[in-house]
Amino acid sequence: MSLPNCPKCHSEYTYEDGDLLICPECSHEWKEGESVAAETTIIKDSNGNVLNDGDTVTVIKDLKIKGSSSVVKVGTKVKNIRLLVDSSDGHDIDCKIEGIGAMKLKSEFVKKA
Repeated sequence: MSLPNCPKCHSEYTYEDGDLLICPECSHEWKEGESVAAETTIIKDSNGNVLNDGDTVTVIKDLKIKGSSSVVKVGTKVKNIRLLVDSSDGHDIDCKIEGIGAMKLKSEFVKKA
């Protein structure tokens, strides 16, 4: 019997534990046939536009980088973002900025390009 992929992270390594299906990669638990729609959150930019994985956004304010003297300047384009739905600190965008590297941003400081 083939088990379905995880509805949250799409991992193929799900396993059964009683009547639950469990994903070892993101620790998501669900019952087969259960809807994931209740868990999905909509992340919007500063103008209220809905953001999706892979979008390109523009920074709307100079952002100081914690622990560094560098700054992400206004107008910096960030390509191919990844949304983090369950972030506890408010940084709900994971991205790579040219010249700076990997970092997390808050959606309130970007606008969809």
